[in-house]
Amino acid sequence: MNEALFQFIWQYNLYNPLGLHTADGEAVTIMHSGKLNRDSGPDFTDGRIKIGTTTLAGNIELHIKSSDWLKHGHQHDAAYKNLILHVVYENDVADAAGNIPVLVLKDHIPLHVIAKYKDLMSTPQKLPCAGQHEAVRSITKEGWLSRLLAERWEQKLGDWNVLLENSAEDWRNLLYWRMAANFGFKTNAVPFLMLAQSLPLNIPTKHKENLMQVEALFFGQAGMLEDDFRDDYPRELQREYDYLRKKYKLKPIQNHLWKFLRMRPANFPTIRIAQFAALVHKSIHMFSQIIEMHSVKEIEPLLEVTASSYWDNHYQFDAEVQEKAIPKSLGATSVLNIVINTIAPIQFLYASRQDTNTLQEQALQLLEAVPAEKNNITRIWEENGWQATTAAQSQALLQLYNNYCSARRCLECTVGLNVIKAN
Repeated sequence: MNEALFQFIWQYNLYNPLGLHTADGEAVTIMHSGKLNRDSGPDFTDGRIKIGTTTLAGNIELHIKSSDWLKHGHQHDAAYKNLILHVVYENDVADAAGNIPVLVLKDHIPLHVIAKYKDLMSTPQKLPCAGQHEAVRSITKEGWLSRLLAERWEQKLGDWNVLLENSAEDWRNLLYWRMAANFGFKTNAVPFLMLAQSLPLNIPTKHKENLMQVEALFFGQAGMLEDDFRDDYPRELQREYDYLRKKYKLKPIQNHLWKFLRMRPANFPTIRIAQFAALVHKSIHMFSQIIEMHSVKEIEPLLEVTASSYWDNHYQFDAEVQEKAIPKSLGATSVLNIVINTIAPIQFLYASRQDTNTLQEQALQLLEAVPAEKNNITRIWEENGWQATTAAQSQALLQLYNNYCSARRCLECTVGLNVIKAN
């Protein structure tokens, strides 16, 4: 038994309520176990109990052993003077809490509750509840996924709010930065964001009619134009960037930040930068467009971009490939990834800041209309009988796996609660 499990058992009434009595032999009825307090002070507030014929309302403290009261120094803390009940697993020291009634729960907790908790904590499987979550009702799981999606966006959009404030509430800048990070996908998201932040949006805006100059700005700021090149294309980019760098007093980010290893060539940062430059060249005023679009079919044409022709037979500068020349267009999977990770969240954030529930619902519906993502984590869920069909579900399952399953936070998970409760 540990304190987290003991609090969990008390919070969800996972004990036999019949025959409860204080250490002094008085009958106890738990009318309301109280609200879990995650701040300082007693563990549960606003509890309601009946001891004998007397009804009491107030705070309740839990300990594994009654002696923990003394160990934690509660006898010297005024916050613990007016408790209505001291609940313990074992009563190893009589009257440790003075005159506060003591309830011993050890013999009232079903053995299967403790056994299931131990199984969840000790299993070597990646999903603690593998083979057990199927018994949890679908409506319960769907409700939990909705809460997880909201939690995921709350965490993500907290960081976005900071970016928005740092850009003087300029939504165009926020979209520019987050779109850039998305073009880096997981591996190069950080250097891509640094690249965009090193190049104020108004600069490529001034040159948006000239794709070569837009490319020069992005490749130059990426630190990728500092070699002695053989090919005409990178040498032309160098000349353009040398001029623009001096004109705008630009300082590039460090080249070593970019990662190429263990990546498919089509995902190399050089290709993604060329595609991002094409996007900026094509749609410099994208925010005003995407904020009003609520279907994937409307959004897809905005993201239909192709790297300039040099990249048809190159993946890096001065390294022509011998295979057939292939235009490097942004693929359908990448487009959907951007819808999921940038466009839907920014629509939701904008709606939240405008306090518009309708727009918030439309942002969520956008995720419902996008197929579920396919990655290592969604495959783990699928192999264990929980298949996502929409991006809203796959995003929620990512949150569940990363924030709960991997950390064994089963006591804070609705599915874990139901698994432990089941007989």
